[in-house]
Amino acid sequence: MNRLISAIAAAFFSFILWIIYQASSGNQNLLFEMVGNIPFGDKLGHLVLFGALTFIVVVASQFRSFSLGRFNCYYGALAVTLFVIIEELSQAFIPARTFDLGDLLADTLGIVLATKTAQLLNRRSV
Repeated sequence: MNRLISAIAAAFFSFILWIIYQASSGNQNLLFEMVGNIPFGDKLGHLVLFGALTFIVVVASQFRSFSLGRFNCYYGALAVTLFVIIEELSQAFIPARTFDLGDLLADTLGIVLATKTAQLLNRRSV
């Protein structure tokens, strides 16, 4: 079962990398057009994509975690958070992209919601 979840995580991460490549290249596609037609679609897309990635990676890493003070942090959530920060900040240096704090906040909200959902799932399965 863990191999399947890990494969799903890798495939979903590859999909996100493709989206980032498309945006960084200035390419337009049907997905971008659909998101553009939804109010706050871009922010909702960030929340859903990075929230889903966080949840899948946390489950794929079998809820492995470490303590940070009084907080218990999942390695998977930390990995996605670092990726998001690097990706969002790198947009300032890519001509076809622009840094948007709102995107980073939407990413963060998705990561937090997914982490809380994973915590609930992990508590119920123990």
